[in-house]
Amino acid sequence: SPSQPEREGMFHRGSGLNLTSGQYTAPVPGYYTFTATLHIVHGEQRRKGQPCKGNRLRVLICLQSRCRHNSNLETVSRLESGGDLFTISVTGVLYLQAGQYASVFVDNAAGSPLTVRSGSDFSAILLGV
Repeated sequence: SPSQPEREGMFHRGSGLNLTSGQYTAPVPGYYTFTATLHIVHGEQRRKGQPCKGNRLRVLICLQSRCRHNSNLETVSRLESGGDLFTISVTGVLYLQAGQYASVFVDNAAGSPLTVRSGSDFSAILLGV
């Protein structure tokens, strides 16, 4: 049943979230509030002698996997040092047609290895049609 959680502490109601693909598909047209909170560990930004590629990390919630379109939510964080665990969140409201999906993307401009830790979450709630 789609209302049964996959593990303890997980809340899942409705059929819109596909845990395999990580996509939320709108069952009905309307305004949805989305939130993604990622707990991330990152390695060293660069080795000595390598040019710095930048130290920005963007987390986006995008419609139909089109993150360059205006219909997305975005937050940007700076990576200060390697080996740190930090949390980055993005939240906001998007309008989805029935059948459109939204998913989370990470744009790692720093180029350093990243690991998304357990306890991270992604949620969608229908506000109204």
